[in-house]
Amino acid sequence: MSITVIFFLGLFVALLGVIPPGLLNMTAARISLKEGPGRGITFSSGVCLIVFVQTYIAAIFARYLSNRSDIVEILQRVAFVIFVLITIYFLIIAKSQKEQKLNPDIKSKQSRFFHGMFLSSLNVFPIPYQAYMTITLASFGVMDFERLSIITYVTGAAMGTFVMLYFYIFFFEKIKDKKITSQKSMNYSIGIITGLVALITFINILREL
Repeated sequence: MSITVIFFLGLFVALLGVIPPGLLNMTAARISLKEGPGRGITFSSGVCLIVFVQTYIAAIFARYLSNRSDIVEILQRVAFVIFVLITIYFLIIAKSQKEQKLNPDIKSKQSRFFHGMFLSSLNVFPIPYQAYMTITLASFGVMDFERLSIITYVTGAAMGTFVMLYFYIFFFEKIKDKKITSQKSMNYSIGIITGLVALITFINILREL
């Protein structure tokens, strides 16, 4: 598979996971508003460095699991059930969620780069998410676990995260009063994303029956 395709796969998968307004992208946006875009980009660079490491760990873990087809089959079915339950949960919560604007409080005055690294380190979701997605992509034959493929994919994932944070930094001022930044929209977004992942998982399970 072309490394260009693998790069954009990593970028797209990461974009998908960072689209919903959350701690990292909303913090990057608020830093930009209060301290300027440069500081927001510095914060985002710290975030992306940790995402690079987390995605690399996830890919290595996925490579190990790929040699254990019995474990992968079990994980696929467990993941499918979990993603379906998460989807239902967030869609139901979104329906009853009262509209409120996200307004993360920023207290740190230290280096925004290390601030980004710290907050990103607290978010361990990318590891299981990327491990599962890389296994799924490999099962479809669109990537392998050679060193070049892994590095290319990981780089794409870090870049995808940066692109979405960049979007929040420069466009949040225009959309901050829109419904897209509300908690309700965030819940809907998470529900839709986990629903898509559940669908991909279901298709993969059917292919292997």
